[in-house]
Amino acid sequence: MSIKRSKPIGRLYEEVAEYDLVIVPDAPLASALNRRLEHPHFGPFAITPRRLAARRRETAEDRLAFLEVTSQNNLSWKQASYAIGNVLQCWEYQGSPDSILEYDTFDTPATRTVVDCIESLETTSRTLTDYQIDREEYEPVAVIGEQQLTNLERSILPPQYDAVDRFCDDSFELPPVRIFDSPAAIVDAVLDTVTPENADDIAVVLDANSEYSPLIESAFEATEIPYYGGPSFTDDQDHRAVIQLLRSTIAGSDTRLKSVKPLLTRLGMTIDVDHDEKRLFEVDAPELEWLRDFCDRAAALTIGDALTAYENRAECTLETFREELDHLGLLNEAITEDTIDRLTFYLETYDVPIDRENEGVLLADAKSASFVDRPVVFYLGLDESWTHTSPERPWVDHDEEFERNIDQFQSLLQSGVDQYYLVQDTAGGTPVTPCLYFEGLLETEFERFSDFESIRYARTFRSTGAGFDKEPINVETEPETALSQSSLNSYANCPRDYLFGRLVDNPDKDHFVEGNLFHDFAEFVVNHPKFVDDAVIEEVVDVMIEETRAFHRDVDLAARQTTYRVGLETIADYLERNAPSDTDSHTPTSSSDNVFATYFDRPVDSPATERWFEDDDRGIKGKIDLVQSPTQLVDFKSGSKKSSSQVIKRAAIDPPSDRPNFQALLYLTYYRSQRPNEQLEFTFFHFLETLDDVVTGEGTLDDCLTTVTYRPTPFDEFVQSRAVFEELREDASNDCNKTFSKTSYEEYLAAFDAHQPPRTRDAEEMADSPFGNALLERMIEAVGDYKYVTNGCMQAFRHLCGYRKEGYFVEDLDEFERFIDDQLAELNRYRRGESRFPVEGRAGEPNYRYVDNRDMILTTERATDAPADETEVSR
Repeated sequence: MSIKRSKPIGRLYEEVAEYDLVIVPDAPLASALNRRLEHPHFGPFAITPRRLAARRRETAEDRLAFLEVTSQNNLSWKQASYAIGNVLQCWEYQGSPDSILEYDTFDTPATRTVVDCIESLETTSRTLTDYQIDREEYEPVAVIGEQQLTNLERSILPPQYDAVDRFCDDSFELPPVRIFDSPAAIVDAVLDTVTPENADDIAVVLDANSEYSPLIESAFEATEIPYYGGPSFTDDQDHRAVIQLLRSTIAGSDTRLKSVKPLLTRLGMTIDVDHDEKRLFEVDAPELEWLRDFCDRAAALTIGDALTAYENRAECTLETFREELDHLGLLNEAITEDTIDRLTFYLETYDVPIDRENEGVLLADAKSASFVDRPVVFYLGLDESWTHTSPERPWVDHDEEFERNIDQFQSLLQSGVDQYYLVQDTAGGTPVTPCLYFEGLLETEFERFSDFESIRYARTFRSTGAGFDKEPINVETEPETALSQSSLNSYANCPRDYLFGRLVDNPDKDHFVEGNLFHDFAEFVVNHPKFVDDAVIEEVVDVMIEETRAFHRDVDLAARQTTYRVGLETIADYLERNAPSDTDSHTPTSSSDNVFATYFDRPVDSPATERWFEDDDRGIKGKIDLVQSPTQLVDFKSGSKKSSSQVIKRAAIDPPSDRPNFQALLYLTYYRSQRPNEQLEFTFFHFLETLDDVVTGEGTLDDCLTTVTYRPTPFDEFVQSRAVFEELREDASNDCNKTFSKTSYEEYLAAFDAHQPPRTRDAEEMADSPFGNALLERMIEAVGDYKYVTNGCMQAFRHLCGYRKEGYFVEDLDEFERFIDDQLAELNRYRRGESRFPVEGRAGEPNYRYVDNRDMILTTERATDAPADETEVSR
């Protein structure tokens, strides 16, 4: 099977020019034929069956039927809509409104109610049912594309007429599809061709529900290119804002500011992004007074009152919306959740007619159109979303429906003089499946668009002068000289996210605010250990509740109080048992932004807390929560506990982790420079880890701690030390103790003389290494070829690898310093604009759980590698 060639519109016209009446399946084809009339014609010439029967433009009869049925009956809106849809659809396929009652499943009281109501309405289906083409008025009659007419439409045809095929006998050779990297690149390609002057000659065919629709509409608006056939009644920004205003009245106390941000923006209100995650009614901003006052009065207001309030605030008039509310009988109804749900359902289900200026580029829906009468036609996407979903109803002949849809598709593909098929081959790394109709039309097998004859295009960038204004600045980019652990984590996961993290602000989060308060308390306790008692902790809990109230519902406050109290008590308990010692070498600081220092009017200037460091020689910086002792650093964490092996795995350089976290490694690297040749410890204190256990009286401080060790010696030297050998003889597993207790330290060292142990955390890998084989051979030779010796050596390998799972050695920190140098050099290349900040991090595709600016990161790259740095954000 191949694509049948559609007859050009000129040829079709020649074949039907002498007929009095030409019946066609869709309005665009009728309009195209009528525009080619060469002499005056009395009455209609080319026309659709519905237009001929009704003698007026076709209307959305499902909407009109819905308005009538809901005004006369007590059916719920969803129940009425469902029944109306079935009745009208069955009527279209079977030719009469009551034919649906022949199907037992659909013969319900609701369906009978709808049938009785619809039969008396002056719908186009009713008119079509009663209409018959008058042979005396129209003789002769031609029908183009008869197979695309429904049974109801065919019912008006006279006994005698001439059928005209829309297709020729020969086939249509599909031109090459043009493959682009992204929807944005496809839209750019369209804009390279379209101008305000040639807009009337161009059509764009797309799936109206796809991402192409808003992209092309916004692009045309930005470049002031006229178009029609785009946004619907519901897409109007004011209409959507009214619905959001109504929703805000019933959302309750947990309404977040971000949920009403579009409404506020439409009304010209600007609220700092810091407040987005806070509850609307807890944000103290003058701009919100009007909205809060409206929500407080909403219980006594009607939907019409809300519309008036919005019109007054937005300084606009929404007459069409008011008329529609009146038709629905909602204008004077109280603002309730049920009323808002019904209104939302109606607007999402039915197309409300709007006045359009039929000028400019025609946007045609791929599932509705079968013909577009424009010289140049762009087809966007052509993917599986273009495939019609046949109704799963017993009155539908699926084979006939498929043939009708595939004929429509073939005809649509050939509209215009010049056709351009603009597609993606992959989306998000997955092949894009072409429209399923291609499978029935093309003789070759395919799975993606690159299997077609195709041309691959790079994205071009137009110099139109439109878009963001840019002000050139003659300054040199200052190089980044040091990275914090959070910046390094973000950069390693997704450099593009790191970039946007520098450019844009993100809202405050409850866990950030809570974490800062816990840290402030810990610092306060270190400075005033004797002052903090149970009464002070209760007072601190109250302060924390007030500081975080904007984030939490009232019903959650009791649980938050318990969490705060447990966390504070755990911190105080730890610091009482582990008071900092020997920290005089550190310079005291005075922290003026500590919440509790301000609240209790007491200074916090201990040299052990909140120690900021910036080491440009090593390219690292950060803040140490607590210097526990000259060789131990502590970091307070409110999140869940990680084991030392998890901490080290996430800081791995090769292979990289998809959840990078370099904090312990970075801090130990810095502290080594301050205390060389000393064994150091970095401890994570997860003070909420035992929350559940503390409530039941079972928690212990040890369960909150994870410690990572730095040993100031190379790994291979450490594991061949006598101390490690003694551990294998005494502290390791049974077979290991048994094996090594029967040999000597000299036998153990002999294995190291032959081969160096590999730097691995995998015991199997160590066992398979030359060192592993050498050690096993030595032990078998010294002890004997017993099974427990083999097991004991494997236990020894696990023990040796365990040291690298719980800490670092000299070569690890040396490698990290080199890694930092490489990352800074790479980062500064991007900052200088030598190439773009990539999306992929060190482990490949970013772990989006740890991406802060997901909505700003495109997953497809433009083809040109144009510079982008922190002074320029590309669209």
